[in-house]
Amino acid sequence: MRCRDQVVVITGASMGIGEAIARAFLAEGARVVMSSRDLPRLEEARRRVGDIDRTAAVVCDVRDRSQIEALVSAAKNRFGKIDAWINNAGYGLMDSVASMSMDECRALFETNLFGAIECMQVVAPIFKAESGGTIINISSIVGHLPVPHMSAYCASKHALNAVSEAARLELEPSGIRVISVCPGRIRTNFGANTVRGSEGKRLGDAVQQGISPERCARAILRGYLRGTREVFVPWHGWLLSHAYELCPQIIEFGMRRMMK
Repeated sequence: MRCRDQVVVITGASMGIGEAIARAFLAEGARVVMSSRDLPRLEEARRRVGDIDRTAAVVCDVRDRSQIEALVSAAKNRFGKIDAWINNAGYGLMDSVASMSMDECRALFETNLFGAIECMQVVAPIFKAESGGTIINISSIVGHLPVPHMSAYCASKHALNAVSEAARLELEPSGIRVISVCPGRIRTNFGANTVRGSEGKRLGDAVQQGISPERCARAILRGYLRGTREVFVPWHGWLLSHAYELCPQIIEFGMRRMMK
């Protein structure tokens, strides 16, 4: 077991990618602290992963620094340390730039970006004191290329990528790794939890199929074990992001054709 006795904290762990990450790390011997805002759903997820003795469920709203600090304390009280922190909490907003609610836009950034930064600020001093640790930020492929009617979500993930890259350089001398994960379409309830505005559209059904959260979690685990700086899953997301850099007109043409 490659993560035996390591302690991993996961935000946004009550379903989807977060739950799958918990299961993947548990299978490698880790102990996992699962966190989200909804305790009943979190406890259900904890039961589904199937290892009550090596897991803990702790309520935490990443928009509230005091709750993040309480999550850290709960993790250390239960398992004695923290080896890896995974910022997975987040959601989407589907609307046009011209019509989206600025209140909704700001609320999205509070969770997707500022919540992740607050978590990094709280856990970084702990890792520095222990001379090591890993922060994994779950971003998105749309942090590298735009999707119409998802501008706020794209912007939050683009910013999270930038924060991850800068923090990687800042924290590396202290023995702290920062890994950015850029999933493409994953088969989760992300769409159901997305806030929809008055002009929201989505990509066509062919693009919506996606891969399983379990496959995504395995890629994240491999990235963690190998010390990869950035993980694209599926792997061809890397090709798509670079194709957009080289030939943006072609990618944008395809997106226009797929919107519905």
